[in-house]
Amino acid sequence: MSTQHDGHTSNGSAAIASPMGSEVSSEAERVLGPALDPAKLPRHVAIIMDGNGRWAVGRGLPRILGHRAGADAVRRITEGACELGIQALTLYAFSWENWSRPSEEIRELMGLLEEFILSELRTLKLQHVRLRAIGRLDELPAGVLAKLRRVMDDTASEDRMTLTLALSYGGRQELLDATRRIARRVRDGQLAPEQIDEATISRHLYAPDLPDPDLVIRTSGEQRLSNFLLWESSYSELYMTPTLWPDFTKDDLVRAIADYQQRDRRFGRTHNRE
Repeated sequence: MSTQHDGHTSNGSAAIASPMGSEVSSEAERVLGPALDPAKLPRHVAIIMDGNGRWAVGRGLPRILGHRAGADAVRRITEGACELGIQALTLYAFSWENWSRPSEEIRELMGLLEEFILSELRTLKLQHVRLRAIGRLDELPAGVLAKLRRVMDDTASEDRMTLTLALSYGGRQELLDATRRIARRVRDGQLAPEQIDEATISRHLYAPDLPDPDLVIRTSGEQRLSNFLLWESSYSELYMTPTLWPDFTKDDLVRAIADYQQRDRRFGRTHNRE
């Protein structure tokens, strides 16, 4: 059953089930070979999918064809993440700022989103992928939102991987919405101001049950987060690639994870030898 809180919608209460034990491990080993260590895979990968428009313009094509090619990349990378044994994949599909784009492009994007949601239901269930969404989802067209909720409900019991689409999403907007919910609890006497800590804020985010992303990937060569998962990415490893999103392949995903596995994640701590 979907749950709704002040303009954002998520699906259910438990985003991440336990990995599928030896089945996932053996499949990851088969897919990865010597490239990656299955025991050191990131639990949660988040991707800023950038470059669809430039991909199309560079080929003399309408921008919408770049977005269609980007949808193909979503299918490809979702499948690849499943094969690798990634537990959670979050994709920045439509930012809150994207509403400022020309109305014709927004209509085309919403139509493509609706088409994608419906066409992928069977594949998601076959791959045992649960679909969720975060953002100010009530700002989406009613028809798109209804279909999105239907697919989220239909995949709610799948437990191989959680695919989260960030739609009408902004990191600052998420923090603003969380602050308002906390303020209402203080006003209603349910929470004292001195009780507010980091855990309180985390519990009031759009998807508090999702682990913070271990790895954030951005395509197209840009070197910024662009208002994506600002709270959750505080200690995420960042991987920037010049590859445009429609050209991003499973091999590119493996390269990003291989780079991640070479990182020394200390979370502000020092090694004993230091």
